[in-house]
Amino acid sequence: MVQESGKQKGVFRSLDWWTIGIYIALLTFGWISVCGASYTYGETDIFSLDTRSGMQIVWIGTSICLGFVLLMLDDRYYNTFAYVIYAVLLLLLFATIFNPHQIKGSRSWLVLGPLRLQPAEFAKFATALALAKFMSVYGYNIHRWRDFAITLGIILVPMLFIVLQKETGSALVYLAFFLVFYREGMTGSVLFMGVAAVIYFVVGIRFENVLLWDTPTSVGRFVVLLLVQVFTSIMVFTYCRDRRLMLHMLFFCLGMTLLFLLFSEYVIPFDVVWVQLSVSAVVILVLLWRALATRVRNYFFIMAFAIGSMAFFYSADYVLNNVLEPHQRVRINVLLGLEEDLAGAGYNVHQSEIAISSGGLEGKGFLNGTQTKLKFVPEQDTDFIFCTVGEEEGFLGSAGVLLLFLALVLRLIHLAERQPFRFGRVYGYSVLSIFLFHVFINVGMVLGLTPVIGIPLPFFSYGGSSLWGFTLLFFIFLRIDAGREMKRN
Repeated sequence: MVQESGKQKGVFRSLDWWTIGIYIALLTFGWISVCGASYTYGETDIFSLDTRSGMQIVWIGTSICLGFVLLMLDDRYYNTFAYVIYAVLLLLLFATIFNPHQIKGSRSWLVLGPLRLQPAEFAKFATALALAKFMSVYGYNIHRWRDFAITLGIILVPMLFIVLQKETGSALVYLAFFLVFYREGMTGSVLFMGVAAVIYFVVGIRFENVLLWDTPTSVGRFVVLLLVQVFTSIMVFTYCRDRRLMLHMLFFCLGMTLLFLLFSEYVIPFDVVWVQLSVSAVVILVLLWRALATRVRNYFFIMAFAIGSMAFFYSADYVLNNVLEPHQRVRINVLLGLEEDLAGAGYNVHQSEIAISSGGLEGKGFLNGTQTKLKFVPEQDTDFIFCTVGEEEGFLGSAGVLLLFLALVLRLIHLAERQPFRFGRVYGYSVLSIFLFHVFINVGMVLGLTPVIGIPLPFFSYGGSSLWGFTLLFFIFLRIDAGREMKRN
């Protein structure tokens, strides 16, 4: 147990005050941004509780108090009660599905009188705790199928409940935990498959209706199938060290594709995709034969990758047009440049880009932004708050904010790597992954680089749920880190 003498003194002496300083700086700049985004010409008191900026002070104050309480608790409580906290949040998420209150089409909010809470924001720290506890048990091995399946289940269950609340954006945040898996030994092929899936989707959907040269061949399908063949060939060398087979596969795939492409261009026009599918089938059969002949399992995995890649690509179009909600489909089409829709789905992004570009190098100054003051940007103090930073503080201010987030990320990596136990390290990387996902997606959607999925910018977006949720994530890790050198007997 922790020695009682000098316990509190030891906690505060061991705290990472540099990280807390970054936290306070982000809260400060966040409040300034909320002021700029919510200010209306003629307001005389930005500190009034009747204004968004005044209420944000309340959320900031309660968050600091919450952080202080978290620091006062014994760090072992977070390990001991990790599953209990996770179970309670799962029940709360499940109950929220049947919530009669709908806000902007979502059932993710619990309305308690004047207070509105979003359980999905608090489920992040609960999931991170449960994940850290399970992955730190003796004998855990991420390469064992049973352990990996349970690990996936820990993050997929809350994702499912959040999706059923019609809050897809918040559910996608949980994909960030895959970075934790990678740090703890998950093979890089899983991340590669995720990146490959994104490439297939973007290239395939974006260029599906573009024809290659004078042939009836879709550029999107042609490029994706060619990528599948190239990726499969390279994986043969990477995971099986079979250089000869890799060269034969590349020569066969590229040679046959080029031969029939030229035939289609200069002799008889036809869809070369059918040739590519036939070539891919031959490659799969070769991999199957090689796997049976050598009894090397990696050939089976590579074969599964090739089949799965083609299945994913051909199902992507169906999912986009038949599974996704209409507003989600339009947002993806706008992002990929298939639709413009400046008056509809593309309006928010278009207006935020105007606001950011109008700030120039140094910005228009505090409370002087015209786009934000005239309320041209919807959700400008929540999901699109970064456009206020760009308009009022300009490029220099925006770069400063991003550098502050970068400093926080680097500090979290440093803290996570110095943990003496896996529990602290896994939880630390969980916090890091969630922060990274939020910052990357939020800033990206404001700039028109990522889909608009409606997630807040940490410590900047207005609201109590997100601020409390991030504070819980943040200070629990600081408390775990502060207890790393405490003497236990």
